[in-house]
Amino acid sequence: MRNITTSLSDQADSNAPPRPSPFPDLIPSGKAAKPTMEREYLNFAAGTGALNYGQSNPFIQKEIMAYLMKNGIGHGRDLYTVAKDEFLHTFHTSILQAKSLDYQVMICGPTGSSAVEDALGISRKIKKRDGIFAFTGGFHGLSQGSLAVTAHRERRQAAGGQPANVTFMPYPTDFPWDTIAYMEQMLGDVYSGVDKPAAVIVETIQTEGGIHLAPAEWLWRLRELCDRHDILLICDDSYVGCGRTGAFFSFEEAAIVPDMVVLSHSIGGYGQPMSLLLVKSELDVSQAVQPGAIYRAHHLAFAGAIAALKYRDELELDTEVKAKGQFVSRYLTEWIAPLHPCIQVRGKGLIWGIDLSRFGEDAGPLAQSITARCNELGLVIVCVGRKYTVIKLMPRLTIGFDQLEKGCDILRTAIMECIGEQSC
Repeated sequence: MRNITTSLSDQADSNAPPRPSPFPDLIPSGKAAKPTMEREYLNFAAGTGALNYGQSNPFIQKEIMAYLMKNGIGHGRDLYTVAKDEFLHTFHTSILQAKSLDYQVMICGPTGSSAVEDALGISRKIKKRDGIFAFTGGFHGLSQGSLAVTAHRERRQAAGGQPANVTFMPYPTDFPWDTIAYMEQMLGDVYSGVDKPAAVIVETIQTEGGIHLAPAEWLWRLRELCDRHDILLICDDSYVGCGRTGAFFSFEEAAIVPDMVVLSHSIGGYGQPMSLLLVKSELDVSQAVQPGAIYRAHHLAFAGAIAALKYRDELELDTEVKAKGQFVSRYLTEWIAPLHPCIQVRGKGLIWGIDLSRFGEDAGPLAQSITARCNELGLVIVCVGRKYTVIKLMPRLTIGFDQLEKGCDILRTAIMECIGEQSC
């Protein structure tokens, strides 16, 4: 197996990776939880949420291949095609209608950033206000508009721009006081210097920000605040939608209905580029935005998405993910958190983080050494959060309990080997 440092990729690829990667090997193929090389690896990265159903899922693969073999359209953009019609029908009946949600489906460009851009554009046009509230720790993409609502200062500076008409409000896990009350005060005080925005964009679980969960009560109060001040609420479910938390949408437990919902990553079923913006029917006004992406209708992604939705129903995946989430919760709480008083664990469903930030300046290098050791032991896993101090567990939703336990065992071994005598 070739190492990436000895391949042409190391010479030709850009020197600007999105995050540190301790994984050195070139990956020729993959199946289920295992990208295959000279030896098999368990995958706790899941394509950053784009591979909820695993590498080369046989059910979805078969449906995509069948679509290709019958000469299904590969690209249709704004054409009304059988694939597009079947996807919209399947999504409406199996997801929206089943959950009594009244959303229109806007098919956006190939990435979550595209859907975020459309959501911001719709909000500004409808409310005739330019401002947007985003949150500390938030990540929404790297295109111009989505980067403006992304909190990572260095990413914005690297792109050569600063947020325009974006005010960052405190995410509830970043501050020890009532952040909804703070927002209320800012909106109600004519001397606050903060104008009423067109919309608030929020992640119910900040993944890139370090696996931080907004409490259900906080989300409910945020919904109420937006209603009271005539502000639209956008939920970015790119990372943790499509069943990652158990329910299809991550906001369901909070019993709220956002005005708009961004879906991407696993909506394409097979790691294919696809994004949607769900818009409440009363907001679906003509000429709200003029999306121009050429790949707004990637038909292989339609075929994969249809198969994935059918696959979810057949497996009763919501129930399965909740059971696996309970297993991970118990394992991390009973076997990993007690390894050291500096370790914190948090998560939901099949998205979890092991936070090492209490180790101070050593936290980042320690997290990197642990993920590197995991890779040596056969587990693909990555870090997120401030200075990459949080180890992210994000396995495929269909992973077996035996593989899930094996991956957790590898992680525990790596932590024990790397943590040594370090103190907080």
